[in-house]
Amino acid sequence: MSENAMQARSQAGNKFKGGFNCSEAIVHVFNEMLNNPLTPEILKMASGFGGGCGHAGSMCGALAGSVMIIGLFEGRTDSSQSRDPIYNLAHEFHDRFKNQFGGIDCRTLNLHAFDSQEHLKGCLKLTGGTAKLLMEFIEEKGLVAADFSWQVIA
Repeated sequence: MSENAMQARSQAGNKFKGGFNCSEAIVHVFNEMLNNPLTPEILKMASGFGGGCGHAGSMCGALAGSVMIIGLFEGRTDSSQSRDPIYNLAHEFHDRFKNQFGGIDCRTLNLHAFDSQEHLKGCLKLTGGTAKLLMEFIEEKGLVAADFSWQVIA
């Protein structure tokens, strides 16, 4: 495991333990890693994805937040741009997440009652694991420079 991947896992876990939900933890950590390109207003967009879209149990917020971060690298700003690059990366990351964790929905990934101690413990592991998986994916795909190193996060 790369040093960057270990750092991502640790920082996302710390953000989750500090009160952020899974999606917020992923987005905040990678925003900091990238020297804060996202405004506080944009960061708020990750909040509703926790608990699989507000405790609906649907797609894991850590996965949703990861796809948002991948969009920072390959997302479109104009409708004339091809959507293939982001769609291909999002689909591939989705499949890796599913293979790594055995599903994509909160209701299948964590069977405990929302916000119970058992549930939070499972989400902590999942959030850290997703951050690690995302950092490895970003490095593998060359979305950051080969000599990239994580910024020190306070």
